[in-house]
Formats: sequence, C-alpha cells, structure tokens
Amino acid sequence: MQRIITTPAGDARLHWFRAEAPRAVLLLGHGAGGGIEAPDLQALAAALPTAGVTVVLAEQPWRVAGRKLAPAPKILDAGWPAQFAAAAEEGLPVFAGGRSAGARVACRTSAGLGAAGVLALAFPLHPPGRPEKSRAGELLETGLPTLVVQGGADTFGAPEEFPALPDTHRLVEVPYGSHAFKVPKKAPLGQDEALALITGAVAGWL
Repeated sequence: MQRIITTPAGDARLHWFRAEAPRAVLLLGHGAGGGIEAPDLQALAAALPTAGVTVVLAEQPWRVAGRKLAPAPKILDAGWPAQFAAAAEEGLPVFAGGRSAGARVACRTSAGLGAAGVLALAFPLHPPGRPEKSRAGELLETGLPTLVVQGGADTFGAPEEFPALPDTHRLVEVPYGSHAFKVPKKAPLGQDEALALITGAVAGWL
C-alpha cells in the first residue's frame, strides 16, 4: 500500500508493508544518494512483518519530486514529523530510523516526536576521509534506545571509529560491509548472509 503525505518539505510517499498482527511500526527513511530501493531497507520490509512489525518505507519529498540531490538537513527534518504522524495513526509504538542521511534525521527528531526507539543503518559518522567532521553528537543524544547497524568497511565511519555509546545504545557490525552493506565477493560472508544479519539484529532488538 502507498500513501501520499503532505509535509512542509513537499509530498512524501509512504510504502506500507503490514504485519498480520502488528505489535509495532518501524518507519524508515532512505539516504541522500538513493531511495527506498536500498537492499537493506527492502530486506527489512520483507522480513519484519512476519515478526509482527509493520514496516513503512518513507520516500522523501525530494525523491517524489524527481530531484537527484537531497536538500539541507533542516528541510529533511521539517518533512519528517508529518510522516511520523501517519505511521503513528496505527496506535502502536513507532520506531523511527533510516539509512545514512535518513538515520541522521531520525536521531535528531525522534525524541521530540515520541518514538519508541531509533534504528540507525549505516550512520554517516563523518564524511569519507574527514574524521574531524564528526556527527557523533546526533547519535549520542537521541535520548532513546538506539540500534546502530554499521558496515565493517564503511568509509563514512567504521565501527571502531565510534565513540563509547551510552547504555541505551547498541552497535552491530556487518563484517566487510560497505556504506551500502555490500560485501566483497571474496569475503567469507555472502551478501545474503549480510542482509540476514541485519534483519536478524533489527528483529531481535525490536
């Protein structure tokens, strides 16, 4: 099911993957360089409904409008509350998250929106090659239970680069994974195994 949501940043399109007897909703935004077709987002949308979690993949206004570049963070944040409110209409706990830029939006806004927790997929800890431009504060200050799933070879921040996380936070590494969670063909971990690791970790955390 798809639904258009009007936001201050333009119209967003929500794609619903419903559980038969849901106990929670997971709302996920995509990154700045792609859309909801990202393999990790699609894997979660396929796997979690069987575990009792309705998944909502949020196609952001800039993508719906056909633009190739994401707007400034404040515009991304402005469009998120209306999407969260639509997910909350189910009357269930809503966990908010996303991949890369979508994870940053969720980290910055979730506490104020009343989310039950934050899922940060491939959190961009810093721009590639610029570790001094850390965005760790956004992640550390979510104020909510937070799961970080990070590729072991992510150029935006490998797991060992992250600061000590508070007790409310958990970090799961996808060995050999890139920022897109792609693993090399020669890696002992296959691509399907990498995606299964992600979906299993998220399902267990939820």
